[in-house]
Amino acid sequence: MARARFGLILAVALWLASPLGHAVIVPPLSQPTWSELSGEQKRILAPLATEWDKMDGFRRKKWIGIAQRYPSLSADEQARMQRRMTDWTKLTPDERKHAREQYKSLQKAPPEKKEAVKLKWQEYKELPESEKTRLKAEASKKPSPRPPPPKQAVAPKPSAPNGAPSSTPADQAAAR
Repeated sequence: MARARFGLILAVALWLASPLGHAVIVPPLSQPTWSELSGEQKRILAPLATEWDKMDGFRRKKWIGIAQRYPSLSADEQARMQRRMTDWTKLTPDERKHAREQYKSLQKAPPEKKEAVKLKWQEYKELPESEKTRLKAEASKKPSPRPPPPKQAVAPKPSAPNGAPSSTPADQAAAR
């Protein structure tokens, strides 16, 4: 009996000490497919319809949260939200990634830089459409920044057979 009790205590102790003893597997909460959204959500999120079922769950959750807040927005804010969703769907995956990275870096920027970006954006918004079009065309022509080419190791000058450094004809002329 004592041996059985000891075995049971040992088994429980080993189970508690094992990493699996505390691991709780929580399946990711799935977000609704497009067909599972309510009519109101579909109306609000219509620009995202073609991509909805391809989105990650956490992105769907974000958009559902936006759809919940949407009715409380003013008519201008709702129109702006619809334009932004439409613009977002037109971006390529690389452009979206770049936009997310820029947003994250701006969030981490000091307040002075944030203010400078806001002012620059305000100036841009006040430009005539022709100037905006010209700037967009100019920006699309600019090559994306590339990393500098890797530095090549410079080979040492070969030395002359007697151990003295060899000289080039230019070096010989300069020595004269």
